[in-house]
Amino acid sequence: MLEGCIKQVRAVHPLIHNITNYVTVNDVANVILACGASPIMADDAREVEEITTICQGLNINIGTLNARTIEAMRLAGRKAAALGHALLLDPVGAGASQLRTRTASRLLDEIHFDVIRGNVSELKALAGQTGRTQGVDAAAADIVSDQNLPEMVSFAKNYARETQSIIAITGAIDLVADEKQCYVIRNGRPEMAQITGTGCQLSGMMCAFLAANLANPLAACACATITMGLAGEIAYQHLAPYEGNSSYRNRIIDAIAKMDAETIKQGANYEII
Repeated sequence: MLEGCIKQVRAVHPLIHNITNYVTVNDVANVILACGASPIMADDAREVEEITTICQGLNINIGTLNARTIEAMRLAGRKAAALGHALLLDPVGAGASQLRTRTASRLLDEIHFDVIRGNVSELKALAGQTGRTQGVDAAAADIVSDQNLPEMVSFAKNYARETQSIIAITGAIDLVADEKQCYVIRNGRPEMAQITGTGCQLSGMMCAFLAANLANPLAACACATITMGLAGEIAYQHLAPYEGNSSYRNRIIDAIAKMDAETIKQGANYEII
């Protein structure tokens, strides 16, 4: 069952290596802890292979890219792939600059990732389609909606087939797809977009869910996405009238820490296409 994936995370307690951006690194670590896994952050090329060896998953996020970390990502990615670890790429801002697009594309050429998670503009840029990126955010014309849902589901499945990876497109409507099935997920709150790093947090948590549920990768990624969306809903319900973005961020992490299979079962809002 999909909701059982969170039980497995808390039972297995996987160690997740994160090469992630320094804007959200603390929140990524806290979300991974909240869902029942453990984080480790290391991005120096002199140690990333060694660190990766002791982990069960690797989350690569290119949000604050630089020449030093690019090599670290390649080294850690190749080591994790050789060891059969869960591998996730978050191509933050792909399409916004040549460096980001080239780096993400090179990583995909050299390393097979189990999951590619990003917004639709980033993934379209990597797929060679016309990009409309607005920095690290999806352009309004690209956002998944009920009107373009069939087209976006088709894109997700086709890109999953091309990459042989699970494609997780997050936004107002989330899509989590392999080449045969797509979870269309409608959990979450629009206010989550006003917090820096909810996508980065999801990538870290999704890698943890995947590492603990390697036999059910699509369900694991869908469950992680639902967990984040539900946490946003629950956190919003508990905000006091005077509380804003900072409190909302903390309450999302609290909601993830208290999340269980029954809450997911009762609150999940999705269909499979």
